[in-house]
Amino acid sequence: MLSDEVRSSVTNIAITGASGSVGREAIDALSEAELTLFSHSESEDLETTPIEVTDREAVFDALEGQDVVVHLAANPDPRAAWDEVSGPNVEGVYNVFAAAVEHDLERVVFASSNHAANMGNTVSPTRPESTNGQPEVVRPTDEPDPDTYYGVTKVFGEAMGQYYANRHGLDVVTLRIGWLLTRDELREAVANRDGAGERYARAMWLSPGDCQRVIHAAAMRTLPETPLTAHGISDNSERFLSLSETMLDLEYRPQDDAAAVLDDDEASRDGLETA
Repeated sequence: MLSDEVRSSVTNIAITGASGSVGREAIDALSEAELTLFSHSESEDLETTPIEVTDREAVFDALEGQDVVVHLAANPDPRAAWDEVSGPNVEGVYNVFAAAVEHDLERVVFASSNHAANMGNTVSPTRPESTNGQPEVVRPTDEPDPDTYYGVTKVFGEAMGQYYANRHGLDVVTLRIGWLLTRDELREAVANRDGAGERYARAMWLSPGDCQRVIHAAAMRTLPETPLTAHGISDNSERFLSLSETMLDLEYRPQDDAAAVLDDDEASRDGLETA
C-alpha cells in the first residue's frame, strides 16, 4: 500500500482512455505528475499513444516504468451488447491488472460505474438510466447489482481488483463513476427526460470539477485499506449512492450539487415570469 512518502514521490502515471470525457478531466487533475496518455485512437487536440487494451503485449509494454495507472479505457455504452463490451471491458481489464503486477506498479485506479450497482433503483430493467421514486441508499460495501451487460463487466473489473489486491498486495481503488456532465449538459439532459430520467440525472451527476477532485484523491491519497471501492459523484442532495465512505477514506470534498444548478435555473425562470 502506498505510504505518504511513496505517494508524494509518485511521478509516473499512465491514463488509459485519456481522450474520453473522464480522461480529459483526469489529465487536468493529475497535472503535477509525469503523465503518459493512451487512447483507442489518435486525437487531433491531444497527444496520446494509440493502444488496443485487448492487445496484451501492447498493454504490458505500455505500463513499463509507471507508478500508477488510471484505467478508464472501456466501451462505455450501457446499452451495448455483450460482444461489444466483453473485449475491452473484460480482456482489457485483465491485461491492465496483470501488467501492473508484472511491472510492480503501486496502484491501479479502476473506473467502475454506477451501473455496477444500479439495478435495484431503476424503474425498469430496460431503462438503466432511470431512477424510481424511492431509491434505496447504495453503499460501496453492498453487493453489486448490475443493470446491464456493461454493468456486469464493471462488476468483473471490481472482482479482478479485489483478487489482485488480496493476492498480490496491489493498491486498488475501484471508482464507481456517476454521470459526468457540464452544467449546460446537465440542463439539456434533464430537459429531454421524463421524471425517472431526471431523478437519475439529479442523483448521478458528476461535475467536471468534482471529477477532477475524486480522481486526484483516488490516485494520490494514502488508502486505509485495499481494495477500496468509492463512489464518484457530486454532492447531490438527491443522490442515493453514499458519499460518506469516499469522503472519509479518500478525503474527497465535492463542491457541486445538481439540485443547486437545476433548481436555481427554475427559480430564475419563475422570477422572470412573475416580474
